[in-house]
Amino acid sequence: MKNYIKRRLYIDKITPYIGKDLIKVLVGQRRVGKSVLMYQIMDIIKRREKKASIIYINRELNEFVAMEDQKALYDYVKNKAVDGQINYLFVDEVQTISGFENALKSLQAEGGYDIYCTGSNADILSGELATYLGGRYVEVKVYPLGFSEFLVFHGLENNVESMNIFLRYGGLPYLKNLPLNDDVIFDYLRNIYMAILFRDVVERYRVRNVTFLERLVLYLAKHTGTIISARNIVKFLKSQRVSISVSSVLDYLSFLSKAFFVSGVRRSDITGKQIFEIGEKYYFMDIGLRNVIAGFSPFDMGLIIENAVYNHLLINSYSVLVGKDKDREVDFICEKGGERKYLQVALRIEEEQTESREFGNLLAIPDNYPKYVITTDEYSGTSYQGIEHLSLRKFLSGDF
Repeated sequence: MKNYIKRRLYIDKITPYIGKDLIKVLVGQRRVGKSVLMYQIMDIIKRREKKASIIYINRELNEFVAMEDQKALYDYVKNKAVDGQINYLFVDEVQTISGFENALKSLQAEGGYDIYCTGSNADILSGELATYLGGRYVEVKVYPLGFSEFLVFHGLENNVESMNIFLRYGGLPYLKNLPLNDDVIFDYLRNIYMAILFRDVVERYRVRNVTFLERLVLYLAKHTGTIISARNIVKFLKSQRVSISVSSVLDYLSFLSKAFFVSGVRRSDITGKQIFEIGEKYYFMDIGLRNVIAGFSPFDMGLIIENAVYNHLLINSYSVLVGKDKDREVDFICEKGGERKYLQVALRIEEEQTESREFGNLLAIPDNYPKYVITTDEYSGTSYQGIEHLSLRKFLSGDF
């Protein structure tokens, strides 16, 4: 059994499905720890069944480099399977095998297999796998470490200094093996960024204009959490003497989103009755990758903490929209289990004008759902006409 730190949040989601006739699919950005989670599931199975038949396939291992298509996958599994018992099949980065969905569908239909796979692209469920399995699967989205997990992985105390380290370097799990200094961490993150860009975007979608793709990523990094549109990006690039079509911008944004590199958040009116078609906010799935692309600057802390709040909401299974009401904006409308919450995010509340803006936008909402203002100010728990003021560290430390 491998030595690892358990990520209980995800193990608790997957464990109830062990042995069930559903394909378990772990999806998320490259290097967020999906493979290690599969090892943890294997160990749970081994503890339950000492003679469990486990078949593990990882195309990054030399043994599986030639496994390029569905036939090779199917034949390998059938050759390794043990008759008369459940065979636990684990396939890492399944989207790298052409036609994998046909092999998995056939194995599931034959029976005798409990199937788990990971993928670094949303297409495997939005189209390829979902079409063939018709609901006979369960998806678990895996994210970089949240702040509480980050503290555990790095053995750090829950204090402002630790939070600042988290906001600087992000939450990729492998960072726990590296010294926490800029030269080492940012060099590692730069390599991960290039791997995502070229292996999960350029190669998969046959992107030809790589220079534009890199400029687009830089634009998103420098405008994190800002309402943007494809037309505005085209106008900006024209000012830089770069010509690109609106449709190409939309395609490239889609590619980056499908690779779980960035996430677009749509705008809605406060009542939730209308979704605006123009303009989204984009956030990075890992703050550290955003920082290595745009450069880490204290002047960017406002957008960095907004990104951290958004990621925390995703980790805790909230659906998220940006709120809009005439000229007022609410950073996040989040919902889970039929309950709604409103959040405003600010670096700190120092001036009366800032207080009026952040609290005032929430006060103007005509309903009684909980409302919060989140800042880096360490004092929290205070309220302003029923709106709770939370410190960022307290927010990131809890399940909200």
